[in-house]
Amino acid sequence: MEKDSTKAYGKARARAGIPAERLAEFRKIIGEEYVLADESSLSDYSHDETEHLHYLPDLVLKPRTAEEISAVMRICHQYRIPVTPRGAGTGLSGGALPQLGGVVLSMERMNSILKIDERNGQVITEPGVITEVLQNAVKERGLFYPPDPSSRGSCFIGGNIAENSGGPKAVKYGVVKDYVLNPQMVLPTGEIIWTGANVLKNATGYNLTQLVVGSEGTLGIVTQIVLKLIPLPAHDLLMLVPFRSLEKAGEAVGAIFRAGYTPSALELVEIDALMITRKFVDSAIPVTADIEAHLIIEVDGNHPETLMKEMEAIAELLSGYDIGEVYFADDARQKEELWKLRRRVAEAVKIDGYTIEEDTVVPRAELPALIRGVKALGKQYGFHAVCYGHAGDGNLHIRINKEGISNSQEDPEIIRSLRALFQLVRDLGGTISGEHGIGLIQKEFMDIVFSEVQLKLMRQIKKVFDPGNILNAGKIFDTE
Repeated sequence: MEKDSTKAYGKARARAGIPAERLAEFRKIIGEEYVLADESSLSDYSHDETEHLHYLPDLVLKPRTAEEISAVMRICHQYRIPVTPRGAGTGLSGGALPQLGGVVLSMERMNSILKIDERNGQVITEPGVITEVLQNAVKERGLFYPPDPSSRGSCFIGGNIAENSGGPKAVKYGVVKDYVLNPQMVLPTGEIIWTGANVLKNATGYNLTQLVVGSEGTLGIVTQIVLKLIPLPAHDLLMLVPFRSLEKAGEAVGAIFRAGYTPSALELVEIDALMITRKFVDSAIPVTADIEAHLIIEVDGNHPETLMKEMEAIAELLSGYDIGEVYFADDARQKEELWKLRRRVAEAVKIDGYTIEEDTVVPRAELPALIRGVKALGKQYGFHAVCYGHAGDGNLHIRINKEGISNSQEDPEIIRSLRALFQLVRDLGGTISGEHGIGLIQKEFMDIVFSEVQLKLMRQIKKVFDPGNILNAGKIFDTE
């Protein structure tokens, strides 16, 4: 069932459309061809990758500069027109859904890498640059931007900043927040500011930069970003380790770190998810019926002999966890094939009917308890779940399939089961989103992990930045 834009979560305001006078102003600011109001365009921007949810905007704007965005925001602030910033539309929590109608502000034309500063190990980029494009551009200079979401071939840097994205490399190299030095942003009231400085250390006042990272487009619209880069590792090794027990795979994750190893990636994919993905990806990688889960383990560095010894030691360590035959990716083609399988999991299982995705994160030693809990909740509430994700940092993606239910807002039993899941996550010392954000679909569960005092502080921060409550209003929490 699709939801149209006349119904929103929380306290939605009525859609009144956008008057012709405002349309004329927007066209004057950014050009007529970049002001879209036709039915096809509105439909294209009514959804992202979040479950099966659709909300029609009244208008789509495609600005090219911060100054154009500033002028647009001054008008929207004055006339209280809702604005939803949008990157590539790959989000999984509803952050780019225009549930209040109004304007979708697409960043797709702001797609230039402005400067690669090799001397300082930095890059200045606009938000509409595709993550993989930026990674490849700096790689040519021997530099490395590690945040590596599975949608890196299509997602935008700006969206990564909005969600504080991570990906497989986060276990060793950290997430987006660890690389953002100084964003330029347009405030909801139209002012243009820089929040930090192009330096590696900064103890000057409140850290507005880290407040903006992960704020899901609710505090401002990022228009340029200065990112830290690091030297590119020269070599990597990759292996796939099969486990006869899903729980043993979870236990093995903690054992690797306790033994003193820090892989550059450590991913878990349970067998059901892998088998579904193999329907969509032609692969010669062996999978046997007695296996419940796989770990994908990568190490990287500059000395191949050291890496080989480390990988062999990890394989030996894991032999005590009831594993099958270890598969070593011997060359670049096999590595790419293995990573392709992992990166296609979310897309494949969604196509197969697992449309509800949760993004839980717990201390990695608690992964076995979380996996056990997910399976028990599935039996209790009548859904099937597959698990995969960034096991090295305890970030488990849980995809849910319940017959006849396409999103997490339609079925009271699903809502109750998600509340039980998130309470389990909290009890295990975790939280309800590791890298996908809260957006629309998780906000009713924020009370599980935050007190009313904490939520009040967040609402007050939102009000300081956005006194008219026009910018991505109703995301993360209700503010009216």
